Amino acid sequence: MVFHSLKEVQSELSSKSLSLKNVVSQYLQNIEARMNLNAFIEVWGDEALAQAELIQQKIDNGTAGKLAGMVIAIKDNICYKNHKVSASSKILEGFESLYSATVVERILAEDAIIIGRLNCDEFAMGSSNETSYYGAVKNPLNENCVPGGSSGGASAAVAADFCLAALGSDTGGSIRQPASFTGIVGMKPTYGAVSRYGLIAYASSFDQIGPMTKCVEDAEVLLQVIGGPDAYDSTTLLEALPAAAVRASKPKIAYLKEAVESEAVHPEIRDRINSILDKLKSEGYTVESISFPYLDYMVPAYYVLTTAEASSNLARFDGINYGYRSKDAKGIDETYRKSRTEGFGREVKRRILLGSFVLSSGYIDAYYGTGQRVRRVLQEKTKAIFDQYDFLLSPTCTDVAFEFGAKSKDPISMYMQDIFTVHANLTGNPAISIPCGKESTTGLPFGLQVTARHKEDSDLFAFSKSLEALVS
Repeated sequence: MVFHSLKEVQSELSSKSLSLKNVVSQYLQNIEARMNLNAFIEVWGDEALAQAELIQQKIDNGTAGKLAGMVIAIKDNICYKNHKVSASSKILEGFESLYSATVVERILAEDAIIIGRLNCDEFAMGSSNETSYYGAVKNPLNENCVPGGSSGGASAAVAADFCLAALGSDTGGSIRQPASFTGIVGMKPTYGAVSRYGLIAYASSFDQIGPMTKCVEDAEVLLQVIGGPDAYDSTTLLEALPAAAVRASKPKIAYLKEAVESEAVHPEIRDRINSILDKLKSEGYTVESISFPYLDYMVPAYYVLTTAEASSNLARFDGINYGYRSKDAKGIDETYRKSRTEGFGREVKRRILLGSFVLSSGYIDAYYGTGQRVRRVLQEKTKAIFDQYDFLLSPTCTDVAFEFGAKSKDPISMYMQDIFTVHANLTGNPAISIPCGKESTTGLPFGLQVTARHKEDSDLFAFSKSLEALVS
């Protein structure tokens, strides 16, 4: 049996037509049957089965949490006490976490079952899951194609029915782009809505943990559990997200003219987005095009700022305290140099070097300072849009999933995968990708991205559920 929502699982469990142990066993069989996808770095099968028996007792006596029945997997940059975590990098090979991320503690408290840790691009740096030390993840819908990145293991696992949901991280689209490539739902919350405590940092002012699911409703339930203030993360919002607003009329919708009409977007994606916009108009929504003149500046600004933060965050991985240490190194300077050279992959080293350059004396204002000023302009322009409209629509990506090696030799081409998704990370707005169609030749899916005002994640879910029904 293939489950498409937590409600379906809980209905079967409450009717006693199957046990939670049966559910976990089925997922483990699915994983075993398609191990070649390389979605998991580690599967915690025995632990998941043991946990299923304990939670089954809670279900039977009516004390189970709201996530009872949800089998979930976590990206390999989210810490889980007494379990290995490596950010898919050689430099953290064999490292075992001493504590759990806040999001892990919260899902376990609500009786979710964690089935394993998921492959990803190294330190979440990539758009194809080809940079992982543990090898590339295959797209379960076409194994010659990438699953997207950096949360490629997460998108593949949900799409291949290895688990009901996954927790990924999104720095510039790393939840939404792979969701689009595999036909699932991926949501990046408002910056600060979810604690980053226990998330191995890439770029701290951009990173957000978020849900990857088969339906919008499950993403909403997961965010309700993992979200909220956290004393261990000073960047979390001070209050929980508000409930969805009660509207007297239908929300006003804007769409990015430069995105929807761009020649760079696959013709079938353009046509499908336009047909959805027409359908929304016929349903009585106000739908208007807007121009966003800064689209070409977003990816450059994003990579200047994120690589600067990465060069700082990754300085702690030095071969001294934990993780990989070069066997050939002699003396402290050589230990630093050789351990980092041998421990980091090519893409991570590229971004550390770029980040160190933009922060260097004589260049910091020209690059990093300018990047911060561009970010402020983008934030102000985006706020002006949401002063007039409730939601902003665009394609999630310009195309469907590409084949392995198609972009890995051209970093700029790979970076442009984030053209529509980095916007929400630069400004901190919540954004979601929902599947909205399939390309006719390959049958590969693509997504529609919806962005909302700061802290209006609940409104975003409410509208996305309407859209989900509209496009199905």
